[in-house]
Amino acid sequence: MLKATQLEYKYKSGPTLTFPSIEIGSGDPLLVLGDSGSGKTTFLQLLAGIRKPIQGQILFEDIPLDKLSDSALDKFRGRNIGIVFQQPYFIDALTVEENIMASYYFSSIKKNEKRGTQLLDRLNILKKAKSRPRQLSVGEQQRVGIALALINSPKLILADEPTSALDDNNAQAVLSLLREEADRLGSALIIVTHDKRLKDNIEQTINL
Repeated sequence: MLKATQLEYKYKSGPTLTFPSIEIGSGDPLLVLGDSGSGKTTFLQLLAGIRKPIQGQILFEDIPLDKLSDSALDKFRGRNIGIVFQQPYFIDALTVEENIMASYYFSSIKKNEKRGTQLLDRLNILKKAKSRPRQLSVGEQQRVGIALALINSPKLILADEPTSALDDNNAQAVLSLLREEADRLGSALIIVTHDKRLKDNIEQTINL
């Protein structure tokens, strides 16, 4: 499903970052561990097509992401890739449930309100459905961000520090949901984190 080979990226001021080659199939989970500053978020952004590598290639179902135009990549990402950002992005004027439903509009996928309710319930955040994002705690915002990433049933789930702001119980609930959704959808799952609590839960692991 996803294959990344010999990826390199360079910021304007800083060293060139090199990343290990990976290849994962449908339903496969991968944990990418690394300390702060090791390039975990950059690696995830490369895999999502948010950044373009200076070297190497990313193939998603044999489609080279770096060859797509910006508009084609945006459409492809909206339909196929769910991203759990370290800092979730919301439309502040909308409620939690309205933000989730807006994801269907932006990706041109048929709305499924029941799925949104189910995800919020699984993440123990359904009681906040009518709240504005600014009324949520950091941990609650992070869980809503996970619902946003999963709402379109993506083929590839990329999660950037999805448990960093959560206590042990909620961290385990989030990990279970990510793995169950990946299994149910046949999606590849890549989690980048420095949270060592996840290490014993995912067999395939690489370190940056």
